[in-house]
Amino acid sequence: MSGPPETIDAGPFATWLVATDAAISAQEETQVPCGGCTACCTSSQFVYVGPGELDTIAHIPAALLFPAPGLPAGHYVLGYDEEGRCPMLVDGGCSIYEHRPRACRVYDCRVMAAAGVEPDLPEQEDLAARVRQWSFGHPSATDRVLHEAVRAAARYLGAHHHQLPVPPNAPQLAALAVEVHRCFVDDEGPRLVEPDVQAVLVELSRRRPAEMTPIRRRRGARRGRT
Repeated sequence: MSGPPETIDAGPFATWLVATDAAISAQEETQVPCGGCTACCTSSQFVYVGPGELDTIAHIPAALLFPAPGLPAGHYVLGYDEEGRCPMLVDGGCSIYEHRPRACRVYDCRVMAAAGVEPDLPEQEDLAARVRQWSFGHPSATDRVLHEAVRAAARYLGAHHHQLPVPPNAPQLAALAVEVHRCFVDDEGPRLVEPDVQAVLVELSRRRPAEMTPIRRRRGARRGRT
């Protein structure tokens, strides 16, 4: 029996980045070549379900939805069982796939591979292993510089977490690195620059204005859990 492939083609980096950045900004569905992988569904992750997701709420048993901590009534999280599995995962597939939460529709574990971060909790090893398998192509110098910019953004966010609203988990940190990567690319040419904190704050204010007033960060949270 052959084992899983050592690497999985994630596509040309610049092409992926443009599509993913747009999807994150608009909260649109991403197209991920999962190939039957369900690691994100079996890694002890809470799934946020918003008040406007009435179709999703109607297809999830009420007993499985819990009030989202710190948010108004109507905001929920879908938990996981004692094995870390989403209760909607049945026979290796999502039983409500056509009605799945928006959080699942926009989730793309390739963002972690792009940013050079991965889940660090023991119960998320399968997801971390999948992240390590993704391999982006760099057909041009621009692809390579953009990839370096996203990784630089992730490192910068981690280093400045006391000054910036850095999320407490790997997928959200990686997505934020994608959102602010432009701050790390010289407008006049494909090369890296290091911005000051204020420039990153301005970009964050443009992309996520509601989260910037006031700046908040969950203290003591561990990275790697959504």
